Amino acid sequence: MLYQLYEAQRSLMEPFSDFAQAASKLYGPGAVWSQLPMAQRMAAGYDLLYRLGKDYEKPEFNIKSVKVDGEDVVIQEAVELDKPFCELRRFKRFTDEPHILKTLKSQPVVLIVAPLSGHYATLLRDTVRTMLQDHKVYITDWKNARLVPMSEGKFHLDDYINYVQEFIRRLQAEYGNCHVVSVCQPTVPVLAAVSLMASRKEPLPLTLTMMGGPIDARKSPTAVNNLAMNKSYEWFENNVIYRVPQGFPGEGRRVYPGFLQHTGFVAMNPDRHATSHYDYFKDLIKGDDASAEAHRKFYDEYNAVLDMDADYYLDTIRTVFQQFELVNGTWDVKNPEGQIERVRPQDITTAALLTVEGELDDISGSGQTEAAHSLCTGVDDSKREHYEVKGAGHYGIFSGRRWRDLVYPKLMKFIAANDQPQKRAGTRESLPAEDRIKPGQKIAAPAAKKAAPVPKKAVAVAAAARKPAASKTHVAAKKPAVTAKKASKPRTGAAR
Repeated sequence: MLYQLYEAQRSLMEPFSDFAQAASKLYGPGAVWSQLPMAQRMAAGYDLLYRLGKDYEKPEFNIKSVKVDGEDVVIQEAVELDKPFCELRRFKRFTDEPHILKTLKSQPVVLIVAPLSGHYATLLRDTVRTMLQDHKVYITDWKNARLVPMSEGKFHLDDYINYVQEFIRRLQAEYGNCHVVSVCQPTVPVLAAVSLMASRKEPLPLTLTMMGGPIDARKSPTAVNNLAMNKSYEWFENNVIYRVPQGFPGEGRRVYPGFLQHTGFVAMNPDRHATSHYDYFKDLIKGDDASAEAHRKFYDEYNAVLDMDADYYLDTIRTVFQQFELVNGTWDVKNPEGQIERVRPQDITTAALLTVEGELDDISGSGQTEAAHSLCTGVDDSKREHYEVKGAGHYGIFSGRRWRDLVYPKLMKFIAANDQPQKRAGTRESLPAEDRIKPGQKIAAPAAKKAAPVPKKAVAVAAAARKPAASKTHVAAKKPAVTAKKASKPRTGAAR
């Protein structure tokens, strides 16, 4: 019932939000009422009301280009693999500069596993943008559960783990190897996924980087951990799980609604958010457009939330925060074939391990992520590192100045030190995008095989037989050439 009430309230607020947006423009610079007394304050007030009442949709990554060796490289998003609850999204890089192309081809392949904990994968936009300078980047783009039809079935924590394994295998088949970076929530299922692959003697990612995640939530528990640990499994099932109302593709699906998660985020620091909105109001009055735009960008991302499938959410509560099955060595996972497998991090021996924590992290406390080292006992000491970022909170380890200046250089060096040359798996003859013929490049004709001499009389007879259809054949032969010319026109050289 709560979900229906929320949707009713949102629908009721929508026209008022639209009115506030229109009124803000009427009082804004150069508009009809901009010369009236207090016009700037009125415009700022209405703008704030609009942003407080509007519905925030899924943001775009909106990464158009990055700098590589001082040159602009164009970025194009593509969905490599579309699963019912997740898309494997790739950021393809394009250039016509031969020296840049050579650099791009040799750079490591990285799979970023984004959190499925209320926000969209675009929360890691800064992470992706930064890493694209030196890596081929893929990311897990999780879908809003209320948009997934009931016909697609349920989604459990086991399915999350199976998805991660499938994505890793996909990149290994494409490039021969890959690196994995997990941020916050996925550190636990990613460690489980790689552990299961290790137990099956499958090829593992070259490196595992785990940033700000609850590997062992018993260490330095935060407010988030305490809530999950102090309430019973039945309490969560009875109080925070609702069915998607009518009007959505996932109508009837049991979910943990995104608006509840958002309410919890805000409740952790209500004073900070109130101050931030008041500062935004003052910035609008002062005409500080840069600060106002920074506020908009942050809250466009922060306020955009998604629903999580109830089974996945409840599995996470029980497995990670109540029974601590990973650290206790009691976690069993069902694979796609229906077989039960035990998660054994000690079986990981070939993957290098890097853990990153923020000194001031109020979501994953100190020591929770570092606990991965005590579980992965098979990893050689020379292939493991831990890094605590001084002065950084939870978001600071993957976004903002500390991420770019402190964490990323460490991560880039770690990946480079453990990277290996890429090679295509199997015997496919198709070339990667960066090796294909570029527009305008001439293709040398293949050498013709030396044929046996043909008698002159036979040549004359064959020519006479072809003569009536010569004009038609000539016209038909031109058409493929025109088509080929059009197909090669628009694109620049691609690099992965």
